[in-house]
Amino acid sequence: MTDKTLPNGYVALRGRLICRTPKEAETVRAHLPAHEALSRAEPGCISFDVTATDDPLVWHVAEQFSSEEAFAAHQHRVAESEWGLATAGITREYRVTRG
Repeated sequence: MTDKTLPNGYVALRGRLICRTPKEAETVRAHLPAHEALSRAEPGCISFDVTATDDPLVWHVAEQFSSEEAFAAHQHRVAESEWGLATAGITREYRVTRG
């Protein structure tokens, strides 16, 4: 689904997850599969992709949720999740758009 076909009230997040060290990158690799699966299974998740870039310390992040409520629920779950705790110190550069 592209931004042009998203429902009214959607929330999209795009940006980068930037590790400072190879150890942080290993933490991302170790926890990412479960984080993606849990996120994609959430009510209101339209798409959720975290993909490696040519830089082994950087990932591209693209998320789309059907509503502000679904996005807020995702953010709340992530903050208390194994992923959220393990990656809390890793730099995130995100832009959130709403439609």
